[in-house]
Amino acid sequence: MRIVYLILVIVFALFIVTFSQQNLEPVQLKYYDYLKHITPIPTYILIFASLLVGVIITAFWGIVERFRLNRTIRRLNKLVRDLRRELHASEAPPMIDDQKIPK
Repeated sequence: MRIVYLILVIVFALFIVTFSQQNLEPVQLKYYDYLKHITPIPTYILIFASLLVGVIITAFWGIVERFRLNRTIRRLNKLVRDLRRELHASEAPPMIDDQKIPK
């Protein structure tokens, strides 16, 4: 499994290097008059920065979802414990047969 992981990492790194070398043209960012002072940046940096921002937003969203699900799990586990406690409290005590008790 480590070899497959290493091969995938090497292929991905090769893709990043070749992609970067083929997309060196500078891009001037424009958004009305707000981004005039920013110098042109290479296309690959813009694409990788966008990808990084997307990964960070998705990771944050996943963390929030995990906390929400953990809270739901804790609430449901508490409900199960309470219901089990209630079930055991309403059970009749076991019957003791006097004839079977040795004297």
